[in-house]
Amino acid sequence: MPLRAQPRLIDSVSLKSFLKHGQEELKLSLVCGERGLNRSIRDKSINRPALALTGFFRNFAHKRLQLFGAGEMAYIRELPASKQLEIMRQMVDRHVPCIVVSRNLLPTPAMQRLAEESGTPLFRTTLTTKDFSIATTLILEKLFAPRVSEHGTLMDVRGIGTLIRGESGVGKSECALALIERGHSLVADDLVYITLENEHDLDGRSSDLNRGYMECRGLGIINVNELFGIRCVRLHKSVDLVITFQAWREGMDEERTGLEQEFYEILGIRVPHIILPVRPGRDLARLVEVAAMIQALKDLGHDSAKEFNDRLIAFMAGQSS
Repeated sequence: MPLRAQPRLIDSVSLKSFLKHGQEELKLSLVCGERGLNRSIRDKSINRPALALTGFFRNFAHKRLQLFGAGEMAYIRELPASKQLEIMRQMVDRHVPCIVVSRNLLPTPAMQRLAEESGTPLFRTTLTTKDFSIATTLILEKLFAPRVSEHGTLMDVRGIGTLIRGESGVGKSECALALIERGHSLVADDLVYITLENEHDLDGRSSDLNRGYMECRGLGIINVNELFGIRCVRLHKSVDLVITFQAWREGMDEERTGLEQEFYEILGIRVPHIILPVRPGRDLARLVEVAAMIQALKDLGHDSAKEFNDRLIAFMAGQSS
């Protein structure tokens, strides 16, 4: 099998990356401090610097984005200009990533002066403090999410995100093509990028470069969108099931009952795992499709193998009585 990539933990997000993903949604406009746009956010939480404005900087969360709401702005406007400069200097000297003022409120001249002098990006947003906090938290959660890449093909099969793995040339792409012909959707081929969201959800996607494309030996690169239509391509999908193709060999163990559930671990999350032996004559696409439907039933609380086993035990108990 291909060597697995090591998970990558994100300890900082560049301000440019944050703006790329959220500037339009967050309705941010830069007031001053443009030369500091190469800074990084080193904590995914947001800080409301209410205590800092009173001069109390112990345990000040300087790694976080600093959000000034209506309360903070009302307070700082009540301070003399000299006091504003003193407080803001203590804040920017700690190299905060950036400062955001909500409700489209105008930063005070002291705030703008210190931000420009220190190269601290100062933004305004038309959003309310609450709406900005919610939207920013969601964006930062995604950007800070642990991530890993897996070799394989990720498909959406009847709503079940199915990651198909296996040695090169074992038939993953041919199986994916057959599934696409049956109306299922391609998410990523060859390399699947997976992030851990909300500490328990695995989200898979392809790179921007090869989204909608796949490689098939003998045919080359295929544009799935053009051949099968836009409905056959998805931007991302949860990883709900892992199926590993293995070349069949004499004497290998094959699951016969389905009572024993195996798991494949991705970023600490155990995902249901099925190993399918590959040999001539097997309709792998059909088997993957059925496996996805079985997993969907299990998610709803129906386990066919267990139900049959319970019936068998009850029948044997009745025969012996």
